[in-house]
Amino acid sequence: MKKITSLLITSVFLSFFSTVAFSDENVKKLSNFQKTGTAPGIVIPQNTKFADNIKKNVLPKIKMPPGFKISLFAVVPDARHMAVARNKTTVWIGTRKDKVWQATDRDMDDVADTVEQFSPAVTFDIPNGVCFSDDGHLYIAERNRVLWFPAAEYFMESPDTVAIPIIDQGDLIPEEEESYNHTARVCAVNKKDNKLYISMGQPFNVAGPDKYPLYDQVGIGGMIRFNRFPGKLDREVVAIGIRNSVGHAFNPKDNSLWFTDNQVDGMGDETPPGELNKACSLSAKTWYGHPYYGGGDVRTNEYKEKKIPENYAKNYCKPQVDMIAHAADLGMSFYNGKMFPKQYKNAIFSAQHGSWNAVKPRGARVMVTYLDKKGNASKTEPFAEGWMTEDGVYLGRPVDVQTYIDGSLLVSDDKAGVIYRISYDGQAASLVGDSTKSLVK
Repeated sequence: MKKITSLLITSVFLSFFSTVAFSDENVKKLSNFQKTGTAPGIVIPQNTKFADNIKKNVLPKIKMPPGFKISLFAVVPDARHMAVARNKTTVWIGTRKDKVWQATDRDMDDVADTVEQFSPAVTFDIPNGVCFSDDGHLYIAERNRVLWFPAAEYFMESPDTVAIPIIDQGDLIPEEEESYNHTARVCAVNKKDNKLYISMGQPFNVAGPDKYPLYDQVGIGGMIRFNRFPGKLDREVVAIGIRNSVGHAFNPKDNSLWFTDNQVDGMGDETPPGELNKACSLSAKTWYGHPYYGGGDVRTNEYKEKKIPENYAKNYCKPQVDMIAHAADLGMSFYNGKMFPKQYKNAIFSAQHGSWNAVKPRGARVMVTYLDKKGNASKTEPFAEGWMTEDGVYLGRPVDVQTYIDGSLLVSDDKAGVIYRISYDGQAASLVGDSTKSLVK
């Protein structure tokens, strides 16, 4: 029996390393505009009983302000973060597995007609982070690699897609720090400095002192930026003290950087709060609280008796919004469409994935945060909710929110494996409410 088990383990490892080697060889070929001979990828059927059941069992339960409606845009297995194309009605969708999908509305009826595997010649490793630039470049941030897909819109119908590493496999973080936990990267292009920004969660609930200063040095539990085209990488750490951010975006009005942060587990159902942050600066010295703070101003059990180092304390940047504890705030974006009423212009939409270990489940909704004239958060409230039943059963788990080309809002859901489309009919009155009290708790 031991011999059989040993042979099985050996076979699995050989298969894994063979796949990795094959993928690396394919990336080299694709970088040199050489064919790989890869067959077309997987196609996900759309008009199915599953899609009908989502329309029947989930959509009617989602509650939103008057005038808004929700529909099924696409069936996408394990749908996570999204990037919306410019010139085609296509959305690229990352996953926490090994595939990236592309959903395309070919007949322009605001429903995806095809959902296909993107670049099947490449074997991805947790390709959660997808982002698209105004000049037509797609970037995919994996667990430990960043790939650049120039002209992705042009090559999307082929299994062979130009793929060039900006950061090679094993160079995003030290390989010995690779983990299965908190490895869903996100990315965004800063229009001001034309660099790519990537958030990298630290893998622990609360990292031990032995992990610093390495994490601060390489940007684990923080955020980095670098040149988004081949050449001199010019890698820099721009934020530290972030436990696990899985959503960040730049404000189109003032270019300020905002991000969500998932906070410490195991401290009770109602503490510590989740966070929506605005970067005080883009400097490696700017510290956002972890591991001394578990969320908001709540000290972690592991560090509450320890004095906060001076270099942290003097560069501390407090969160803009304390969200309800353990709702798992993930993807976020600024609304830049023209479909929604004017009070939503440049507001932040963010997804709460839902709790995993809270005794009283919470989250599974889309939040909206309004900004004041100075560009700071003035009010946060639920925008769309109903993915969790009164009994605490999750019908879906929202992950990311992005503005679609027509001004509607796309919401990904990795539990149901779908993307929803929230639109506004332009007739019914939209009510934000007169109260200035935050409704996040």
